[in-house]
Amino acid sequence: MSTTRPYSPGDRGPESGDGGASAVSGTGGDTGTGAGSGTGTGKGASASTGAGAGTGSVGRQARRLTFDGQSGLVPLARDFARQALHAWGWLPAATADRRAAAEDVLLVVSELVTNACLHADGPEELRIACDNKVFRVEVSDRGGGQPAPRTPHRAGRPGGHGMFIVQRLCLDWGVVRTPGVAGKTVWAELGAPA
Repeated sequence: MSTTRPYSPGDRGPESGDGGASAVSGTGGDTGTGAGSGTGTGKGASASTGAGAGTGSVGRQARRLTFDGQSGLVPLARDFARQALHAWGWLPAATADRRAAAEDVLLVVSELVTNACLHADGPEELRIACDNKVFRVEVSDRGGGQPAPRTPHRAGRPGGHGMFIVQRLCLDWGVVRTPGVAGKTVWAELGAPA
């Protein structure tokens, strides 16, 4: 389902302290420790980890990557997300379901960053966060377009599958715009593995 609300239904708004407020305010809800934190996240990355880091069992965990001056943005974003999945205990996966969930996260990150590269003059920032139930991906850009799955979807037709893939893999997704500010944040939420 494509939406324009900043959060999926339920109590996922900024008052829940989930770090997603940055999608609305643009202020960056992530108070990171910087690239020198030993996370191996590289230039422009910050990490904020809640209680239970690496166990995937307690608390909200979040990381942010800025793309200023970077090249190879899609592989960079995938590597950043993969490192977070390792740090948060999603990888290495103990079961096929957990492995599939981690691969879905990496695919959604790739698709959202690719869309920003192709249709919005490139991404500005990638934010990822997870708790016990939901993994949230946010990609901010300066583009004015509205992402949408190609309709009608034709499997044999080249291109245009990115948002269709996101729609199929995610619990929900949407677009957030800040009035008076160029650009948008495209967000998507996936279910965390049991």
